[in-house]
Amino acid sequence: MDKLRSLKSQRFGTRVVVVGAGFAGVELTKRLKGAPVRITVIDRHNYHLFQPLLYQAATAVLAPSEIAWPIREMFRDRDDVEVVLGAVTAIDRVAKRVSLASGASIAFDILVIATGATHAYFGHPEWERLAPGLKTVDDATSIRRRILMAFEEAERSTDQDRRKALLTFAVVGAGPTGVELAGMIAELARSVLPGEYRRIDTRQAQILLIEAGDRILNGYDVSLAAFAHHALVRRGVEIRLGQPVTSVSDDGLTIGKEQVPAATILWAAGVQASPAADWLAAPADKSGRVKVTPHLMLPEDGDIFVIGDTAHVGWHDDKAVPGIAPAAKQEGAYVADVIRRRIAGEDDGKPFRYRHQGDLATIGRSAAIVDFGRIKLKGMLAWWVWGVAHIYFLIGGRSRLAVALSWLWHYVRRRPSAQLITRGAAADD
Repeated sequence: MDKLRSLKSQRFGTRVVVVGAGFAGVELTKRLKGAPVRITVIDRHNYHLFQPLLYQAATAVLAPSEIAWPIREMFRDRDDVEVVLGAVTAIDRVAKRVSLASGASIAFDILVIATGATHAYFGHPEWERLAPGLKTVDDATSIRRRILMAFEEAERSTDQDRRKALLTFAVVGAGPTGVELAGMIAELARSVLPGEYRRIDTRQAQILLIEAGDRILNGYDVSLAAFAHHALVRRGVEIRLGQPVTSVSDDGLTIGKEQVPAATILWAAGVQASPAADWLAAPADKSGRVKVTPHLMLPEDGDIFVIGDTAHVGWHDDKAVPGIAPAAKQEGAYVADVIRRRIAGEDDGKPFRYRHQGDLATIGRSAAIVDFGRIKLKGMLAWWVWGVAHIYFLIGGRSRLAVALSWLWHYVRRRPSAQLITRGAAADD
């Protein structure tokens, strides 16, 4: 059977199935261009998303179309690539088939799992309805609607307690996403919206950033994290440290033992990997990430690779490779090289080695932090470096130009380019 499968692969091209069109899956597919393979890309969404800028879509700075691209359009000139819109429900490692929710199944010779991660609510999945996280375009448009509708409802409300709750925005989790969300909401309330409402002063909005740990941006350089902390405070963000959220309800949330009325609660406190470990019956870490070998494959099955946020990849000091875009792209490129080597009859080569390219986070207009190891930047210069780095990673010249123009408009006029309340699949009411 193995010999027959090998002969079929040589004749028709090795069947590579890529589950997930995030940074890892897209990079791998690009790097396999020209190889004697047939690639099937499976994703639940029909778009590839530049997730690092998703919070800007949620806070009305960018339109979703500026940070997301149809997968089919990306590979329209690749006859070797087939795109399938669908959700994976199971994987048969013996029969080498991927099952979809539609009832269809797809055969593979080599399988690459790059399904990313979702929000982690630490045993309280019921909180998701009340405190949405930020992972998809639907999440961004839903959060944008919640934020803008809170100001609209506060404008109409005559109940002072209700108005105060509507003007209270709580962001749970002070990692990069939480910091960026809190900073942009503060900028929206204090620099963009004043003057647009007649009955409320949006500058009176309370923006809470809640972190169970002892500082924000844990894992970043201490001095840069301290700069970010003070920059947020100057922008009017109230930071609560060492106080975990113990409950979330329709009326607000409980921080430690304090009940805080808040109409808008946003979740940025943790991530949970996709169900890939269950599909594969493979060992995983506490976040659900599949534990892989140094060659990014299953220990007992060399035809299955797991990359990106779905994989637990060893790095140094018992730490795993971080779940960020540059790491996912490096892993995708590495596995593409391994597949090419195998097809050429060579061994898998050297183990994967992650090259950390730095930590970046923005606090708001004209303020960011950048850590390139020996080079550490903060403030305006860091903001420009952060912007150039993100535009560089965007796919396609049109998207780079669109984002650059939106940022220029926002910087010069202090006006978001996507301040629209829309209703769609993600609408909350």
